[in-house]
Amino acid sequence: MKHLLTIIILLTIGTLSVMAQPRLRHAEMYVGVHGGVEATMNYWLPKVEGTDQLLNTVLLGGNGGIRFRYIKHKYFGWQVELNYLQRGWREKVSATALNEGGTYTRRLHYLELPFLMHLYFGKRRWRGFFNLGPEIGYCIKESHSGVQHPSQTEQYKSLDHPFDWGVAGGAGFYYRNKKAGTFELEARFMFSLGDMFDNSKRAYFDQSHSMVLSLNLAYMWEFTSKDKVRKQKKGTDKL
Repeated sequence: MKHLLTIIILLTIGTLSVMAQPRLRHAEMYVGVHGGVEATMNYWLPKVEGTDQLLNTVLLGGNGGIRFRYIKHKYFGWQVELNYLQRGWREKVSATALNEGGTYTRRLHYLELPFLMHLYFGKRRWRGFFNLGPEIGYCIKESHSGVQHPSQTEQYKSLDHPFDWGVAGGAGFYYRNKKAGTFELEARFMFSLGDMFDNSKRAYFDQSHSMVLSLNLAYMWEFTSKDKVRKQKKGTDKL
């Protein structure tokens, strides 16, 4: 609850400050698609065997989705997305008398909905940007493969909390072309504030968070606002 309150306060302060920026003569509206690769890391308390080293626990996956961006103020806009992504983790299982050892892989398939502030800078064709805001998600499917630890098994059960929420932030740049569209490259980091497993006093895990680092490409179409169309028609009528 403290994390949520902090996020709300920071977003409110940031929104009020950027809303003081001058408005654009014509609003910019974009609709597009995006996709990329991501690396998921997990924080466990207590730790899960076989995930002590970073290379053991990182799981690579893919993501994709659709987005809508609206810019009315100079240097500031809003962006909403609907994404599909793969999270999870890997474990390196040591050989014992009960098994030959190997690797265990757990994949969690999520639908995700980020609400982002879009801060941009630069000229009309080339722009750099920062995205920041909250996100919510829901695990729609689980799958696993490989060798499981014979002793520590709490992480193999179904998720207690398929609903997830957290904070996402990214940075990148994009190129705008009236005829060809808008091409964008973004690196993004998402930190989950929700636990995957039960964290009550009687539960095994105190914390079980996810962290996702992704690199995405996007293509967007820019739509002309109604106000701009009306002004263009008036200018044509005068001629």
